[in-house]
Amino acid sequence: MDADYGIPRELSDLQKLRSRYHPELPPCLQGTTVRVELRDATTAADPSGEHTIKRFFPHTYGQPLAHFLRATAKVPDAQIITEHPAIRVGVLFCGRQSPGGHNVIWGLHDALKIHNPKNILLGFLGGSEGLFAQKTLEITDDVLATYKNQGGYDMLGRTKDQIRTTEQVNAAMAVCKALKLDGLVIIGGVTSNTDAAHLAEKFAETKCLTKVVGVPVTLNGDLKNQFVEANVGFDTICKVNSQLISNVCTDALSAEKYYYFIRLMGRKASHVALECTLQSHPNMVILGEEVAASKLTIFDITQQICDAVQARAEHDKNHGVILLPEGLIESIPEVYALLQEIHGLLRQGVSADKISSQLSPWASALFEFLPHFIRKQLLLHPESDDSAQLSQIETEKLIAHLVETEMNKRLKEGTYKGKKFNAICHFFGYQARGSLPSKFDCDYAYVLGHVCYHILAAGLNGYMATITNLKNPANKWHCGAAPISAMMTVKRYGRGPGKASIGVPALHPATVDLRGKSYELLSQNATKFLLDDVYRNPGPLQFDGPGADAKAISLCVEDQDYIGRIKKLQEYLDKVRTIVKPGCSQDVLKAALSAMASVTDILSVISSPSNVSTPF
Repeated sequence: MDADYGIPRELSDLQKLRSRYHPELPPCLQGTTVRVELRDATTAADPSGEHTIKRFFPHTYGQPLAHFLRATAKVPDAQIITEHPAIRVGVLFCGRQSPGGHNVIWGLHDALKIHNPKNILLGFLGGSEGLFAQKTLEITDDVLATYKNQGGYDMLGRTKDQIRTTEQVNAAMAVCKALKLDGLVIIGGVTSNTDAAHLAEKFAETKCLTKVVGVPVTLNGDLKNQFVEANVGFDTICKVNSQLISNVCTDALSAEKYYYFIRLMGRKASHVALECTLQSHPNMVILGEEVAASKLTIFDITQQICDAVQARAEHDKNHGVILLPEGLIESIPEVYALLQEIHGLLRQGVSADKISSQLSPWASALFEFLPHFIRKQLLLHPESDDSAQLSQIETEKLIAHLVETEMNKRLKEGTYKGKKFNAICHFFGYQARGSLPSKFDCDYAYVLGHVCYHILAAGLNGYMATITNLKNPANKWHCGAAPISAMMTVKRYGRGPGKASIGVPALHPATVDLRGKSYELLSQNATKFLLDDVYRNPGPLQFDGPGADAKAISLCVEDQDYIGRIKKLQEYLDKVRTIVKPGCSQDVLKAALSAMASVTDILSVISSPSNVSTPF
């Protein structure tokens, strides 16, 4: 019921302690003056999609990247905003709950009140459905009191959210006009921020005064691009899961007779599984991206794990821990094709009990091969995005069943000399996403909330709040904003029935980069993890002490800081302009021309459409 939203929570002593913690603001967000530097116009990462993105976003594509500056910064072209008339801002949660979401609202509320106590923040109750129905709760200090640094989305709630159809967009616009909102902040992941971009474009086209801002909050960690280093919630999810995995590893080492198969969240990408592996050092992880890239069949995966079990047995080790991402099942080519046939028949109205008789011969053979419990789960109706109900498909039990069958066969044939194979299966999903947020997620989310206000104060529309240099302390973070349209790509082909998305600009989930530093670190340690039992327990979430400031390993090794590098490039270009002026010597001019010619030739080659990877 709506009356349950925003009511004071009953807090434990630890929760009370956490509610009193106040995150640090970077210097660029301190004070009551907003200093914003707008430099060069942004462009699409994939040049081949630029024309399409421009066509869909004529009003919001090509906007400049924004940097927010500290008071001492000497930037002559910076816009300094000292007047802050009272504004009204709406905020809503979209998509699945992610630890730290409440702190985005807290940070936004604090920024609004710091710059003008008359500012109003309205939270929409129940996500996008609450937006359409104009159900609001005014966010105050009293409302926030028991939600600061707490998990969940229960202060405002959320639904199965989308703002996509013409009717939904028009309903959102009508509400923004009725409430006289100057800003609308949408907190969510890939899909929600894509919707935010389309909403911002529609508002700009119709001259609606409401500015739309997106915030990268998703536990899957798949809203990553050149502007976004991390998502709120991912750090917490991985730390909580890593402790659980480590506990299981210790149990495996103690009993010495079980293999644990653990399925983790991660629908389209395996970022959670990769990060948890780097933190807790289980014996093995099967990433969906590896399977898709190598086109591994379910039999290949089974053989790979069985070979690992056999290799460990030769070292007198008859136990182990294996991680699997939630989306693995859709990465297996033949299982994915089977799912598409099933989903096609379900959309045609064929009842689940008649599906097996109408499958193609090869699909029918695969379906009948699979254990009964998996068959029932594959017959579930697909999600709204045409993907399978991954949380309901027990991939870990399927893989464990196939491995056990093969190991028993090898044992009978005498090719396997170890002990009888015993599997125990777990799904670590909801245990982590309702957790108290980590210190990093508390800080990151709170600062992003402040960035949202700065974006609105600068009059920007269709932007996402961004912070880079996150691996360093908060006082060195680079705060800014990037147009959401600049993060978009265009699918030119794809799998399955989602043909409506082909040719339409969108934010797409970033998959694990198999050439990236995080995956390289995993590859370097894979053999050691498999055979040496170097299990590592990072412990429970720590809010103080030596582990409190630990950050995701993948965040630290990738070292992205895109905004910082853009700033450094701009400094170099400015320096060239100050050195190479009319009247400079011939030698200086010749050197500059030669260097610039080489640089532009190289950049032209590597930025051409044929050399830019495109999403699948």
